[in-house]
Amino acid sequence: MMPRVDARNDTSDRPRPRWGVFSQPDFRLLWVGETVSGLGNSITVVALPLIAVVGLDAGSTAVGLLTAAVWLPWLLVGLPVGAWVDRRRKRPLMTACDVTAAAALVSVPSAAWLGALTFGQLVVVALVCGTASVCFSTAYHSYIRVVLDGRDLLEGNAKLQGSEAATQIAGPGVAGLLAQALGAVTALVADAVTFLVSAVCLQRISVVEPDSAPEEARASLRGQIAEGLRFVGRDRYLRPMVTWGAVINMALMGYQAVQVAFLVRTIGLNAGLVGLLLTSGSTGGIVGALVATRLTRRFGTARGLLLLQLATSPFVLLLPMTTAGPGLLLFATGSFLVGIGVSVANIVVGTFRQTYCPPHMLGRVVATAMMINHSTIPLGSLLGGMLGDAVGYRPAMWIMTGVVAPSWLILAMSPMRRMRDLPRTGKPERAHLRG
Repeated sequence: MMPRVDARNDTSDRPRPRWGVFSQPDFRLLWVGETVSGLGNSITVVALPLIAVVGLDAGSTAVGLLTAAVWLPWLLVGLPVGAWVDRRRKRPLMTACDVTAAAALVSVPSAAWLGALTFGQLVVVALVCGTASVCFSTAYHSYIRVVLDGRDLLEGNAKLQGSEAATQIAGPGVAGLLAQALGAVTALVADAVTFLVSAVCLQRISVVEPDSAPEEARASLRGQIAEGLRFVGRDRYLRPMVTWGAVINMALMGYQAVQVAFLVRTIGLNAGLVGLLLTSGSTGGIVGALVATRLTRRFGTARGLLLLQLATSPFVLLLPMTTAGPGLLLFATGSFLVGIGVSVANIVVGTFRQTYCPPHMLGRVVATAMMINHSTIPLGSLLGGMLGDAVGYRPAMWIMTGVVAPSWLILAMSPMRRMRDLPRTGKPERAHLRG
């Protein structure tokens, strides 16, 4: 196993293909599969609430519960899934997740056509799809390292991040068009097809995945979970990255929880303009994915990450300054620049984890980081909503964006402030490698 990892981290100065990582058939299949699956996830997030509201006459509390059900699996099973993924081959697991999500989604139109659809079933489907997403995402972040050479990870992650941002823009629109043309319930059939396409692409990948170490399969699940937590908690690079991710996710979701009400009720915009402005952040995410590789090659992964966060994070303060008319450019500009910063950070941090963490622990490290980062999302949404009701929408926007603007200081206080590039290999203590 180790010789394979060493080979894939080779940094020799070989000529780069004209099309970069897209010249590799296995990466193309992974990219298509992940992009189509991401589009499916984006459709699901819109289609399930639409069915609840239009088909079952659900209220806002019920829709909130349905939305929470998608994120809840990260808190319930995120850590054990990380340890479980480390024991298994990633591709069969990812394929099973796609098939499971497709089957769960097809059950909704099947029940509706039989006149048996209930809100409880929608919640169960959301939980199943959310759990499949947890397993798929954890395995996928580990599997990239199998498909790509170490020197190609940054570019590969940039391509995948760009497609993710694009699906976040296209997904809601596609869901709306499908719901309009076919009905919200029937649209889930097309949604299920996206997951089946992803499964087919994964099955066609030819790279041979190494077996997990025998001692990993014999270790206790609880011990492996604790090992992952210790590795993240004691590492001087991962710890500030996870802390920063948790803080900025809370603050981002805090202002996003009230931004629609702010734009409609305070600024006086119609739904079309609100939708257009909200695409600014995702558009920035695409641009960030396009510039990430060039930026980090020029300035280094550590220095480039810090410089870009310093340059983009303060622009979030433009959002609460928004006014009608030309003042809408303030919101669009702020969202666009923050989207660039977040996109590049996701690429750099994700690539760092893949090259830095021991291969046998990568699933646990990814799951630990993502569980902590996702745990603050509902907290931020709740806090933003409460602030909006208590002090008003614009003051709530000021408070939450005021947390985002200086958040880069968490990264600046870590050892990376003295480095050009982040290290490629971690050196955990042997006492912590057995659980």
